[in-house]
Amino acid sequence: MLRSGTVIRLHELQASGKSIREITRETGHSRNTIRKYLRADGIPEPRSRKKRSSKLDPFKSVLDQYLAKGIFNCEVLLRLLKDRGYTGSITIIKDYVKPHRPPKQAPAVQRYETKAGHQAQVDWKICEYIDLNGEVRKIAVFAMVLGYSRAMYIEFTKRCDIHSFLRCMMNALDYFGGVPKTMLTDQMKTVILGMGDDRKPKWHPLFEDFAAAIGMVPKVCRVRRPQTKGKVERSVQFVEQNFMPGRQFTDLGDLNRQARQWCDEQNRRIHGTTGERPIDRLEQEMFGSLPPAERLAKYRFEPRKASRDGFVSYDGVRYGVPWRFSGREVKVREVNGFVEIFYEKQLIARHEKQYRSRTLVMCENQYTNLSTAQGYAYPKPQGIQVPSQDVEVRPLDVYERLMEVGA
Repeated sequence: MLRSGTVIRLHELQASGKSIREITRETGHSRNTIRKYLRADGIPEPRSRKKRSSKLDPFKSVLDQYLAKGIFNCEVLLRLLKDRGYTGSITIIKDYVKPHRPPKQAPAVQRYETKAGHQAQVDWKICEYIDLNGEVRKIAVFAMVLGYSRAMYIEFTKRCDIHSFLRCMMNALDYFGGVPKTMLTDQMKTVILGMGDDRKPKWHPLFEDFAAAIGMVPKVCRVRRPQTKGKVERSVQFVEQNFMPGRQFTDLGDLNRQARQWCDEQNRRIHGTTGERPIDRLEQEMFGSLPPAERLAKYRFEPRKASRDGFVSYDGVRYGVPWRFSGREVKVREVNGFVEIFYEKQLIARHEKQYRSRTLVMCENQYTNLSTAQGYAYPKPQGIQVPSQDVEVRPLDVYERLMEVGA
């Protein structure tokens, strides 16, 4: 069958006065073909061919019964039809079944709307960036989304451990201005150590203590049911696909400053589901009050051990402490852009937070009097030499009595 453009060309050649023979010579089509298209009104419809019989024809009624029962696996259908005497191939079965096969679909779920102040959803996400050397690096982002208002908070960290999680939690609650009744998470290893025989989660003791201290009930969603916490799932995907692509930053501190500004912008936009701004609905959230800072202070500390040369490692940076605390167990916390190091309850060093890995930050007077003390924080036990006249002179009978007692 000739294309419509070719048919138009034939009519144009005829209109120009050319004969059938000339058109045949110019186009290469046979005379009969040219005459057929020139005589037809428009493009001739193709003749319908007589449908050939198929080996499947006698079995189509039986096949329809199997399809009605939800059997669409062609391997299974081939076996069932062969039991009934079918001798054809599986190909014609596939061709027959294809238009009857239902589309793939996920099971329907009921939408769940959260009451104001009732729930927060949290999750981790691993994003990627290109460092100064052109290498691809990974970085973790913590995300919390409030179920009612859809207000969002994100924070990037170098680690996904329990201490980073608690620090991000406290920063998020401070950002929102209160504590929701429940917190929903998946079975992240950061806060869940495993499942007990009663199928209840074994929470990390530090997180369990933290949740009790702020008055929040932790809950875990079902395994392989990410839609249970779909609000935060969509948010972390939004961070990966919307916030990170092409984002330029100098260090982790700069990245988090941009992340905070981005959260402010997103929370002031109309949400696609609620049709309202999250920041407006945030005012309707009925939160519990934030605990006093003194109650939360202990959850900001991380245990560390000072090295022999007087440094404490934190997020890949070595911060100096006075040499007298070398080799001792200390506690580190990050507050308002500063890293504070404590020995018991004593603040022994305070440094501005650094973000470049392997940076060495000295402490003021870190090694003062180190040489004089020969590296020891406490003097070695030593005897004392005194002048000879200061030595007590005892009579000889004193020593004889001591000998008798020994005997």
